[in-house]
Amino acid sequence: MQTRPSVLALAVGIAVATAVMPSLSRAETVKIAHSTWVGYGPLYIAQEKGFFKKHGVDVELVIMEEPKDRFPAMLADKIDMIASTVDTALLYLRKADDFQYVVAIDDSNGGDGIVAKKDIKSVADLKGKSVAFSEGSVSEFYLNVLLAKAGLKESDLTPVNMAAPEAGAAFVASKVDAAVTWEPWLSRGKKTEFGHLLVDSSTTPGLITDVIIANKDYVTKHNAATKAVVAAWNEAVAFQRASPDEANAIMAKGVGGWLKDPKVFAETLTGIKFYGAEDNKAFYGTASKPGPLTATVQAAIDVWSSHGKLRVKVTPSDLINYTFVNE
Repeated sequence: MQTRPSVLALAVGIAVATAVMPSLSRAETVKIAHSTWVGYGPLYIAQEKGFFKKHGVDVELVIMEEPKDRFPAMLADKIDMIASTVDTALLYLRKADDFQYVVAIDDSNGGDGIVAKKDIKSVADLKGKSVAFSEGSVSEFYLNVLLAKAGLKESDLTPVNMAAPEAGAAFVASKVDAAVTWEPWLSRGKKTEFGHLLVDSSTTPGLITDVIIANKDYVTKHNAATKAVVAAWNEAVAFQRASPDEANAIMAKGVGGWLKDPKVFAETLTGIKFYGAEDNKAFYGTASKPGPLTATVQAAIDVWSSHGKLRVKVTPSDLINYTFVNE
């Protein structure tokens, strides 16, 4: 005759089973901050399509428009990662290896540029002209790279410090001779009777690049979560390429702001290039054979060093983490 197992036997059995079964840990939450920019759209694909969860993380996306808010928040461990340009991150370093660039996400391919009055026909013609741009931003970095190629310095201009959208608006209102800005202000500047597109970032591929950045300490302690974010990003870019219409609807809704209309989002999207898995391998290269990202970082170091805006001496190898894109 069968008898029921005793309570003690059950307890022992449960304890043994618990000991040998793998523990089911909750997905780690990763908080990522970004500004309103078309290049960050695939983050919302990864969220909407469950790619983050598939790879074992819950991601909270936070819109923080100003770098001066994002970077101190990350340094204070209030957020875990930032989507931002390579050059901007350098301005917030306290130690050379504070930050790690774990994956490149987009490259401005015409999305940034300079609109100018029609009598300004080259970058060299900006000499002595009033040029609006945001100091300490990617716009200033981009402008200085172009000026150096033309044999000029920022001091050769009459700088007007204002945020990129305000710079574009000032140009459209004919208050300045030129403006370093991005969409939709490049298109609006071109449509004025007096203005034209002087140059855009399609002539400098790889220069204005957004990356996902984390504190070095975070990457060390949360290696699996960092790997998961990179894997989900790559999957999101693959989805965007395979299903652009659905992707645009998801990205426009997620990023929101002036990009909330899928049509506007799609139009703006033509000015950038997303980095997928293979793009990142080529762009990063390896520690022994670095790719073009190293030159981008070095250009940013050179520009900000010449302006006295870096608090530490830094090299590209301090910041570029080759691990995750090459796994």
